Amino acid sequence: MTTTGGYTSEGLGGESDSLVLSRFSLADALRLGRISTDLAIERGLPVLIEIRLGQRVAYRAALPGTTADNDEWLRRKFQVVSRFEQSTLAVRVEHEEKGRAFNDATGLPESEYAAHGGGWPLMVEGVGFVGMFGVSGLPQVEDHQLIVESIGLYLAGPN
Repeated sequence: MTTTGGYTSEGLGGESDSLVLSRFSLADALRLGRISTDLAIERGLPVLIEIRLGQRVAYRAALPGTTADNDEWLRRKFQVVSRFEQSTLAVRVEHEEKGRAFNDATGLPESEYAAHGGGWPLMVEGVGFVGMFGVSGLPQVEDHQLIVESIGLYLAGPN
């Protein structure tokens, strides 16, 4: 079965493992948020970007072209990240590989849970799940890719 964006669970697991953070504070959230926002502005992307540390909103930017619908999509993506502690694309692909729809398989209402790319668990080495990073506004694979690119640049930069 072809999966969303040609991704596989194995590939997404490796991607997730390569993007574990050594630490994550409010200052780190600001730096990561700025990286993703700068990328989006440079490319003229109409996205909503949000980073949470615990349940606290640590960074948020709504760029031109976004609407209240993006807020709702991000809320539903974060529900999936919070519940499964995996990226929303990984959760989606896992179900696609088994030939089933996420909401049907889990019984979770579509009005509350969106397993669509663009939600990411922030994981700290030796600690685990500390927050979430979300993007809404592009096709789901592109939302996911902006997150992955941003975290990669964050990890490559000064710490």
